[in-house]
Amino acid sequence: MDFVEAGKLAKMALEDKKAESIKILDLRNLSSVADCFVIASGSNINQLRAMADNVEEKLFENGVRLHHSEGYHTGEWILLDFSGIVVHLFIKDKREFYNIDRVWADAENVV
Repeated sequence: MDFVEAGKLAKMALEDKKAESIKILDLRNLSSVADCFVIASGSNINQLRAMADNVEEKLFENGVRLHHSEGYHTGEWILLDFSGIVVHLFIKDKREFYNIDRVWADAENVV
């Protein structure tokens, strides 16, 4: 499964949990860290955890395994690393504070 397909699956999983401001960024020509970032916002810690759980479940069902995660227990910024696809889930004000969208502004928004 390529990163676009996996990103779209992640996006659908996030939409199921009412995520906001979902972006899929193509990083292939900008960084060796990942092929893409999926970035989304939620309104509280419980929603972020539900979003993370749903993304992990949907990608696992399609053969994409979670390599590493961070922030699940603190919940203001959850990072899910699927080795090539990295999902960033933020509480709204933390997304504005870290402004990861601006940091990767040169990346193409895939969807």
